[in-house]
Formats: sequence, C-alpha cells, structure tokens
Amino acid sequence: MSRATPGITQTTTQRIVDSITAAIVERRLMPGTKLAEQRLADIFSVSRTVVRQALNQLSRDRLITLEPARGAFVATPSVEEAHQVFELRQLLEGAMMRLLVERITTVQIAELRAHLKAEQEAIALNHVAERTRLLAHFHSLLARMTGNQVLEELQADLLSRSSLISLMYQSSQSAAESSAEHKAIVDALERRQLKVAVELAESHIEQVERNLRLDPRAPDLAEALKEHV
Repeated sequence: MSRATPGITQTTTQRIVDSITAAIVERRLMPGTKLAEQRLADIFSVSRTVVRQALNQLSRDRLITLEPARGAFVATPSVEEAHQVFELRQLLEGAMMRLLVERITTVQIAELRAHLKAEQEAIALNHVAERTRLLAHFHSLLARMTGNQVLEELQADLLSRSSLISLMYQSSQSAAESSAEHKAIVDALERRQLKVAVELAESHIEQVERNLRLDPRAPDLAEALKEHV
C-alpha cells in the first residue's frame, strides 16, 4: 500500500474542513449535529486519520466540539460567546471601513455592486441557501479588499461562528433588510464618506445581533399552554 504524500493529505484535509465550514455557513449543518468519523471517511473517500485531522482543525476554529467517548459535534455557542463574537465583529467592520475608504478602487466598487445584484436576485427568487451564502460573503469581500490577509482570516473565522450563532438563536432579520444595509455601506464607500461608512457598518452588525434571540423571556406557563387548557 502506497503512503500518501504530506501535500496530498494536507489538501484533502483542507477540502474536508472547507466542505464542513461551508455547510455550517450555508445552514445545511445545524448546531449539535453529530459528525461521525467513519461516515465522513466514506463520504470523502479518505481514511479516518485524515478525517480526524480535519475535525481537529475545525475544533481549533471552534466550529465543532470534540467530546471524549462521544465524538465530534457541530458546536453550540453560548449566549456569552455570541455577544463576544458580535462585539468583535462590530469593531472589525468599523476598522475595515477606515481602511477601505482610503484604499477601495473603482474596480472593487463595481465588484461589490455586482455582488449586491446577485444578493437581490437570490432574495427575489427565494433561493435560501444561495442568499445566505451571498449575504455572508459580502463581508468576506470587504475583508479581502482591505489587502490585509490576517484581517481576512479573522473575518472568515468570525463569519463561520456567526452563522452557527444565527442558526442556534433564530435570527429574525430579513435577507432583504440585510441586503439593503449592504447597499448603503457600498454607497458610503463609493462616496468616501468615512464617518457614514463606519456608522453604517457598525450599526449593521449591531442590528444583526439585536435580531437574534439571545435573551429569551422566561415563558409564562399559563400563556404557553393556553391553547390546550
């Protein structure tokens, strides 16, 4: 039996990591879902050793949890973690605006406009998976356009964790509302309006968090059961 080269193994591991991450971001894998090693090995036609490497990487990224004697599960972020993630996202988005107002090009603005058009088309056609992917990718595009690779990697991590949080805490924000806020941000960037861009970016993240059910009201028992009494 031939031994896989390190480069091939690394590429395969990353493919598994990317596939699972995309499934979380696009809301195809729910928090708490069990990720059985053998099942993943069969799906990707790899050894369990390679799967284990991918799961370890996802665990370091806090997208899954590894539990002794139980296995791997899609992570279930706590309310406190959710607040911390969105607090950091708000700071990061404001920082990106400060960089982009100085650096963004007309070609990049055109790219963002094309992306907004794709968002709106997916929303109009009610393509849930596609619009979810595009709404998240808007923020990835902004990070890439800063030219700061470390910032781009940090943004990718936060977006993945945000997707898990949104799944767990049932965001009530409409896709159309998010896309409209994205358009306002692009308009401000195109006009080089630093203060407006920062305020819009920060308020957008604040609004996303506000629409999550992070602090659910303790239900009144009589109210909850009234239809059955």
